[in-house]
Amino acid sequence: MLALVAVVTSIEGTTTPLSFIRDVLFPFARERFPAFLAAHAADPAVAVQLADVRRLVPGRDELQTLLRWMDQDAKITPLKALQGMIWREGYGEGELVGAVYPDVPPALRRWVAAGLRLYCFSHGSTEAQRLIFSHSSAGDLAGLFSGFFDTRVGSKREPESFSRLAIGMGRPPAEIVYLSYIEAELDAAAAAGMRTCQLARRRNGERPSQRHPHAADFAGVAARMGLAGKAAAGANRAARITER
Repeated sequence: MLALVAVVTSIEGTTTPLSFIRDVLFPFARERFPAFLAAHAADPAVAVQLADVRRLVPGRDELQTLLRWMDQDAKITPLKALQGMIWREGYGEGELVGAVYPDVPPALRRWVAAGLRLYCFSHGSTEAQRLIFSHSSAGDLAGLFSGFFDTRVGSKREPESFSRLAIGMGRPPAEIVYLSYIEAELDAAAAAGMRTCQLARRRNGERPSQRHPHAADFAGVAARMGLAGKAAAGANRAARITER
């Protein structure tokens, strides 16, 4: 079996509480959509996304389409891109702070120090992902990641999406472990040849998977997937370098 060299993590319920996504980010974007579109509809980046909305739902009002998609929790790229732009303003103004579980930052730092490469795969746009980590409650974590992937890769419940993700990372799937709390996503990753571990955080209300390894937090992931030894070896190497 190939050694693990990369970790791909979901955000929702994995690094970040679902309540932050559902009760903070989504209402923030929904409330500000009308004013944002009125102020920025002519901006090239916004205009491209609105054109995509019209292409997908011709003859309908763009704002009403976007709000309906939000109510349906649709995983549609122009919606996610525009939400990310609204959240950028919120983070920049200090109204939003990215929530992460307390076990996540130290684990990410240990894994990077051990030589593992970190990636994120989320339904949210790549910008929205970077914003959560760069403006997190634990400081700027975005620099720990080697890359971010969103719905442009495909659905997180389709094996082909994870195959494309591995190609984008330049790694064989067997060298990658995917972390999520959603069993259907883990099934898709496993079908593409990746290793998997479910974040079975009790607060998510999910029963642990019977088809995938599972852990209660990122420290448990490290122990279950053999990442703890890598982190310890990385720490020892760093200590030796410091002593020289």
